[in-house]
Amino acid sequence: MSMERLGQQVDAYVGWKRELLREITRYRSWLERNRLISDTLSTRLERAQRLLRTDHITLAFVGEFSRGKTELINCLFFSEYGQRMLPSQAGRTTMCPTELFHDPRSERSYIRLLPIESRMAEASVAQFKRAPRHWVNIPLDPSDPDNMVQAFAQVARTKPMPVEQAIQLGFHPDMLETTGRPGEVLVPAWRHAMVNFDHPLLRKGLRILDTPGLNALGSEPELTLSMLPSAQAIVFLLSADTGVTASDMDIWQQHIRQLDEDTQAHLFAVLNKIDVLWDDLAGEGFVQNAIRRVQETTARQLGISSEDVLPLSAKQALLAKVRNDSALLARSRVGALEGLLCDRIISQKERLMEENVSNQLMALLQNSLHVLNLRLEKVREQQAMLDTHQQDNGQMLFELTARTKEDHARHHRRLLGLKTNQRLLKRQGEALRSAARAERLDEHLERLRRELTGSWTTLGINQSILKFFHAVEMDLRSLEHEADLANKMVAAIYQRHNEENPLQGVEAPQFNVRRYLRELAQLREKADQFRLHPITLLTEQNQLGKRFFDTLVLELVGMHQRLRLEVSQWASEALTPLMQHTLEHKQLLETHMLRLKALAQETQLTRQRGQQLERYTEELEQQIAEANDMLRTFRRPSPMQRMAKVVNLPLAAHRRRGSESA
Repeated sequence: MSMERLGQQVDAYVGWKRELLREITRYRSWLERNRLISDTLSTRLERAQRLLRTDHITLAFVGEFSRGKTELINCLFFSEYGQRMLPSQAGRTTMCPTELFHDPRSERSYIRLLPIESRMAEASVAQFKRAPRHWVNIPLDPSDPDNMVQAFAQVARTKPMPVEQAIQLGFHPDMLETTGRPGEVLVPAWRHAMVNFDHPLLRKGLRILDTPGLNALGSEPELTLSMLPSAQAIVFLLSADTGVTASDMDIWQQHIRQLDEDTQAHLFAVLNKIDVLWDDLAGEGFVQNAIRRVQETTARQLGISSEDVLPLSAKQALLAKVRNDSALLARSRVGALEGLLCDRIISQKERLMEENVSNQLMALLQNSLHVLNLRLEKVREQQAMLDTHQQDNGQMLFELTARTKEDHARHHRRLLGLKTNQRLLKRQGEALRSAARAERLDEHLERLRRELTGSWTTLGINQSILKFFHAVEMDLRSLEHEADLANKMVAAIYQRHNEENPLQGVEAPQFNVRRYLRELAQLREKADQFRLHPITLLTEQNQLGKRFFDTLVLELVGMHQRLRLEVSQWASEALTPLMQHTLEHKQLLETHMLRLKALAQETQLTRQRGQQLERYTEELEQQIAEANDMLRTFRRPSPMQRMAKVVNLPLAAHRRRGSESA
């Protein structure tokens, strides 16, 4: 069995996202029909839709060379071809970071390769991705396995180069193979590879990142600063016959371990090549004990749970799938990896999507539903008053219209008050934007560049970097102070509004700067690890050091852009729930006044007037029913949660029966 279970879970996850997209479209139409849509609300719905459409799941395979990363990828995703697609022979095969994905906008499969010489440019891989002309394009024909093997073989190409040039490109000469000629080494021909391939799992949003060993991790800063932290799972490959070697531990400590704390990625260690421990003479019990000992030792060395260390044999699993040998596949133990990927990765993505999309949509919809229920109560109350005053129907309609006008005027005053508060918050938002303005960061960066250019000692360079991070942190502290003032203002506005007109299920949104302070601290820690490393001390002459710092700056600039965007969105949308509540109520009252006016102008019998008001009541009930239906969809548990409930029900029933019999 291939990654069948993972495929089913990804399929269910994609179906759930499509369902959310459909309900957002339905909610937008509902708002438009009821004249409740606003620019701010429309922006929030568009943002939710964009997040659902662009979301994907990334699995990163990391480890030293000859640990079987590429063989495992072949086993998981290409076994149906009956041969190895990605080159995975003994020795170094994956020479550059390789991304496998499916681009639905592209009609043809392809491999795009970025020449290694691009490292001399200051542009990052992310920037080069936006400029296809710099890449070498190789077409892929999925119907021709031999063609695909030849095309994938290009990824592993190397080229001879003088040692001096290799150093300029950021490689450490001790970690490169020699050509046999004096002063010449072999370097990867490519800096990065992008493989667009129509695979069922890739088509559903799964992305695979295959990485080279320590040499590439150390010489391609963007890989460790950006690509790996953005993955949902890091699969760290080890060899069962060697355990955790010194180079394995270097990769783990320098590039992987902190990702567990700094990001939302799950870390797994795979003990590959357990088939070297198979011993038919010693018996299966002896083999399983040996594997368990290596597993426990590895978990202790890496400081993770033994459940997160998965012993398997990618080679035997691939062979078993090609031969359709179920016994060998079970013995390879590759199914355990599938289970962990399902249970951890998909469920984590679902939780994030619930927090960022469905919960926020539920709050907006509950707000609308609350207003509609209040209006329905009011209409029924007025309908009952009409029924009890049939003899003085015209006077009663006049009184009801007058009361509705008073109610409308009260909500209009509230809306004006909220708009005044919004202007006050806008001014406070300007203070937030000023504290997070891009020009301030540009000043720090320009000062740092001048100091680095003028520094001739490592001490001077280190002091300049420390001053730079300190200056950025002080800016964030200033922003935090302004955010505290803004948060108190918003909390007071919500409290006053809720005392006058209770709003259910919505709390005052608070702007949080602390997570950006944590992200800055993590970037500073990465900079410290690099600049204090004995091999890669940051000096003016060190090309790798320059590229590392350029990459770090790009990450910091990206963080600052996200911060400014969130500041702008928060200042614009903090009062949206209150504005939405008051505006909806005001508009519904306007509709109600029009209905009452029409009733008052009617010259027909009282019974006919009552029927018109009854139809209005039915329309409101239909609106409420549709809103409740959408709310049920947004409240529906994610696929993994639904599966957990189905699995737990029989267990619960079994336990009840056991207790009754006891």
